[in-house]
Amino acid sequence: QVQLVESGGGLVQPGGSLRLSCAASGFTFSRYAMNWYRQAPGKEREMVATITPTGGITNYADSVKGRFTISRDNSKSTVYLQMNSLKPEDTAVYYCNARVNYIPYWGQGTQVTVSS
Repeated sequence: QVQLVESGGGLVQPGGSLRLSCAASGFTFSRYAMNWYRQAPGKEREMVATITPTGGITNYADSVKGRFTISRDNSKSTVYLQMNSLKPEDTAVYYCNARVNYIPYWGQGTQVTVSS
């Protein structure tokens, strides 16, 4: 079955960096686009970044452009989110997402807290 397992979250000071990872299994990873979403307390879940199957095209939410970078390693079935210049408003649970055979799958999420 499809599994997505995020890691790498934590507490970081404003201006700091974190790298999230999402290990995928149960499907042919290299065939599917991968996405990162986030959900802050009291807010709707929002798309943060997306990457095409080969990694050739990426897209970002306006709020993270220039600060976050999505990448993937198809040999490891893993997608990454490098987050730099973090702000308190980036505080949220971050989720990995894949749409496999038209069915959306989600990881369990990893908490990112940006605070001094």
